Amino acid sequence: MSTNGSTPGSASAKTPEQIEADIARQREQLASTVNELQAKLDVKTRAQAKVAELKGRATTADGKPTPPAIGATAAAVLAIVGLVLLRRRRHR
Repeated sequence: MSTNGSTPGSASAKTPEQIEADIARQREQLASTVNELQAKLDVKTRAQAKVAELKGRATTADGKPTPPAIGATAAAVLAIVGLVLLRRRRHR
């Protein structure tokens, strides 16, 4: 009995060229899988890409903030100032 599940001399036996082609294909698939895993595990590069994406959405082509980004920033600042003032009044 052979290791590929066929009996010696059967019509489904693979030639050495077919086996080498299978090995080459499996190596390519393995290399692709390793590259995908490496990209997923590269936290620094993924973080930099996310920063670039968010920066691109929050700024115009010339680098100025977009109106929604300005509004969101202003709202956040006002909320923080409001919370600080509220805490100060409660502690008096």
